[in-house]
Amino acid sequence: MEDQLLCCEVDSIRRAYQDVNLLNDRVLQTMLKAEENYLPSPNYFKCVQKEIVPKMRKILATWMLEVCEEQKCEEEVFPLAMNYLDRFLSVEATRKARLQLLGATCMFLASKMKETVPLTAEKLCIYTDNSVLPGELLQMELLVLNKLKWDLASVTPHDFIEHFLSKLKIHPSTKQILRKHAQTFVALCATDVNFIASPPSMVAAGSVVAAVQGLYLKSQDPSLSSQNLTNFLSQVIRSDPDCLRSCQEQIESLLESSLRQAQQHSGTTETKHADEEVDLSCTPTDVRDVNI
Repeated sequence: MEDQLLCCEVDSIRRAYQDVNLLNDRVLQTMLKAEENYLPSPNYFKCVQKEIVPKMRKILATWMLEVCEEQKCEEEVFPLAMNYLDRFLSVEATRKARLQLLGATCMFLASKMKETVPLTAEKLCIYTDNSVLPGELLQMELLVLNKLKWDLASVTPHDFIEHFLSKLKIHPSTKQILRKHAQTFVALCATDVNFIASPPSMVAAGSVVAAVQGLYLKSQDPSLSSQNLTNFLSQVIRSDPDCLRSCQEQIESLLESSLRQAQQHSGTTETKHADEEVDLSCTPTDVRDVNI
């Protein structure tokens, strides 16, 4: 009797369903009170760091985001890792030679917090082109935990998005698209130094408003117009509408700038490597190859 092979593609990662009971005002108010406890210092480049400059953080953040995307990490992992990174740099002077090690360590910790199957130390070391050894990463993990006082339950913009979406009267399919766009904006903000000290609730609200405007959802419902939505969400997060509007405009400006840079980089890459195949499997953006 011939053996028959049955090939089935099954998602081996089991994820819990979202608990809608947590989407209430009591939880939201608790998050709003707690978010200030996890804000990094906005002046750590000047007051704490001697070698690290904003450009280096941008390069590192881009690499970290690409690693998270290639590994298909949960959306929460990258913003949480950047929160750990900024909080650590707010209290501990770090040499630029150890910056990629710190970034990998922050992803390691964030993945443990949010992933069903966390990233391994060995896999993260491969993404550094093996310039970091697993033992070094594990040692750095203890240092980061110590400096963060083992408080890893940071409130990030991602935590607020679902609360805001639950308050909008839109179709579930539209909500899914809106969620994805807002999460993209949150990740983009995490790469930019101008949002380091911005409250997570403000970044999340600005991202939702920017996503609604970008998707032209205001034509479906007058309540989704920029002014109405800004006024509504500013009341939810207890903020001034002008501050939220400014945050939204900053996010939209950042998006335009990023798209422009991506187009320029794409054009340069196509010209330079028209007949070459570029292998990015080991290190999507090697921080060490950039002259910083």
